Amino acid sequence: MSDKIRIAVVGANGAFGMKHLDGLANIDDAEVTVVAATSQEKADAVASKYGVANAVVGLEAVLERDDVDAVILATPTGLHASQTQAVLAAGKHVQVEIPLADSLADAEATLAAAEASDRVAMVGHTRRFNPSHQLVHDRIQAGEFNVQQMDVQTYFFRRTNTNAKGEKRSWTDHLLWHHAAHTVDLFAYQAGKIVQANAIQGPIHPDLGIAMDMSIQLKSESGAICTLSLSFNNDGPFGTFFRYIGDTATYVARYDDLFDGKDEQIDVSDVAVSMNGIELQDREFIAAIREGREPNSSLRQVIDCYRVLGQLEEQLA
Repeated sequence: MSDKIRIAVVGANGAFGMKHLDGLANIDDAEVTVVAATSQEKADAVASKYGVANAVVGLEAVLERDDVDAVILATPTGLHASQTQAVLAAGKHVQVEIPLADSLADAEATLAAAEASDRVAMVGHTRRFNPSHQLVHDRIQAGEFNVQQMDVQTYFFRRTNTNAKGEKRSWTDHLLWHHAAHTVDLFAYQAGKIVQANAIQGPIHPDLGIAMDMSIQLKSESGAICTLSLSFNNDGPFGTFFRYIGDTATYVARYDDLFDGKDEQIDVSDVAVSMNGIELQDREFIAAIREGREPNSSLRQVIDCYRVLGQLEEQLA
């Protein structure tokens, strides 16, 4: 291994591929040696923008290279499980964007591959790393705050098959296996193992083939509850907003920013070395590789999230 961890970003031309490239540019211990996209033209454009020496098409072209220690997968959801397994089989470390898989069977198979490997295997559950949620987690760990209830809204206006950049894509997003995964994992991370879960969904979109509205209720072993509302029909401000109602305070988290119950902003600038949750996620990946340890948000740590999603899918069926 060179002095720096040599990284390949696959799916580099997508919205989250570029978010990772932005974050990696601030990490001295990382070097992006190759970017991969679905066409040479797209790969070349990203490589030029970020000053990366090598641009290739597809994951296979990455795995055969000897100048790659680790791979970040920012590819379509349906490829996550098989590609994660392929990266591990090639003897490289892997961070896969959320979700790990779009079925419980694929998630369990990928965990088995990770446990059979000596490589770092991590999932991009960014909410664990956002400074806003980190501050709440630190106060929970210090015994200063306990979650009684979380109320979460995940709202988008997405009635066509487009990505976060507004570009057409070939795969379909999913409220349960993608967007709910953020909150299911975060709730367990903040309040303890989930022991009860219920879900209902609205009509299936005739073209996209997915539910456009969904409601999920969760209860943790601590007795805390969570209500999650998700929609692709929201014609207004979009994103995910978290309200923590606890025994000593109320917090409202909006991505990397945090507010109290009176909507006064809380300074989280000293929580971590960056205010960028994606960068902090990538820093953890690089540090775990360098230190030879399990990362926060490893496959083992997040698998319970996918087991809950599997239970909810059975209910919705």
